[in-house]
Amino acid sequence: MTLAVEARSLWKTYPGDVHAVKGIDFRIEPGELVVLVGGSGCGKTTTLRMVAGLERISDGQVLVGDRVVNDVHPSKRGVSLVFQNFALYPHKTTFKNIAFPLESAGVPKDEIRKRVTAVAEMLELSAHLDKTPDGLSGGQQQRVSLGRAIVRDPAVLLLDEPLSNLDARLRVVMRSELKRIQRRVGSTAIYVTHDQVEAMTMGDRIVVMDAGQIAQIGTPAQVYLTPASLYVAQTIGSPAMNLFKGRASASDGTLSLSGNGWNAQLTGTGAASLIARLTTADEVITAGIRPEDLDLTGPGAALGAGPCITAEPLGSETLYNVEIDGALTRVLRRETRVSLPEGQTAAVSLRPGARVHLFNAQGSRIGGAVLSETAGSTQWVPDAEAS
Repeated sequence: MTLAVEARSLWKTYPGDVHAVKGIDFRIEPGELVVLVGGSGCGKTTTLRMVAGLERISDGQVLVGDRVVNDVHPSKRGVSLVFQNFALYPHKTTFKNIAFPLESAGVPKDEIRKRVTAVAEMLELSAHLDKTPDGLSGGQQQRVSLGRAIVRDPAVLLLDEPLSNLDARLRVVMRSELKRIQRRVGSTAIYVTHDQVEAMTMGDRIVVMDAGQIAQIGTPAQVYLTPASLYVAQTIGSPAMNLFKGRASASDGTLSLSGNGWNAQLTGTGAASLIARLTTADEVITAGIRPEDLDLTGPGAALGAGPCITAEPLGSETLYNVEIDGALTRVLRRETRVSLPEGQTAAVSLRPGARVHLFNAQGSRIGGAVLSETAGSTQWVPDAEAS
């Protein structure tokens, strides 16, 4: 049986009036995989541990299905937790490690063998059931840890940075493996990570956390294309979004964005939509533009110019770092046959289809606009129309 998970005004306070989680609310639908992401100390693991029952709730409620589980023992909540550390028993075989929670619960031996065999087949561990952890690869050990969690047939699967101890190549492989397994098992899943790539590739929805609060909840596309704040914009996306500090002013339907060494002129319905949301005639703003929305062109480019400091070949792409008025602007080019030598002055412009995100002085989203992809067009449309 798959159940929803809900947090209602959830708080965690430690001695000394330290608030690790500050009254958050969310609901995870049955069978959904939701990722909690954010920097160290944002409250994501504490939230997961309160759902698991390993951390006492200071205030608020956790519901699994329609049952409040604040005072329910962890073993009775219908949840299973996969830790960052594999935490396998070194002297036990794969079979015994997976079977351990069933043996502890007094499940009959025939039933244990049946369930462990089925889980091992699902995780492609059937040929390794007689091996101890020191005879397994890192990925196999992670699958044993996962098998120990899902053999209980949990309604809710909780995963606390389960891939952080694996090498980069194996993390990529295990991302898709974990998502495939979660879909096959059908459990509702909460996945905690500090890696925004894991969040984007694995989550049905993403919960971005900041200082114990929820900064934004949405699908990967929603969080990436319409970040609710500067914090979200900087947290989600790799390479990170470029941020240009400056001012926004309007004249005759044109929105002028400018700062030290950069400027952009927005027209059309996208400009009108942003102008309507400004609070003053000359407002302090931060303009956010992702590296893939920028290009390198000749003189007279739309945004600004400066020397290329470094060029980072990424295989199918190249990331250029161009210094504009003392700050590095990242430009991601998919055309790798044309290279820009380090030290050469480059003009940076906005690509057709580029998105500009505006944030106010407090870091909250004002709105966004998208440059028309029609050749030669300088018209902008509201980002809501282009999503």
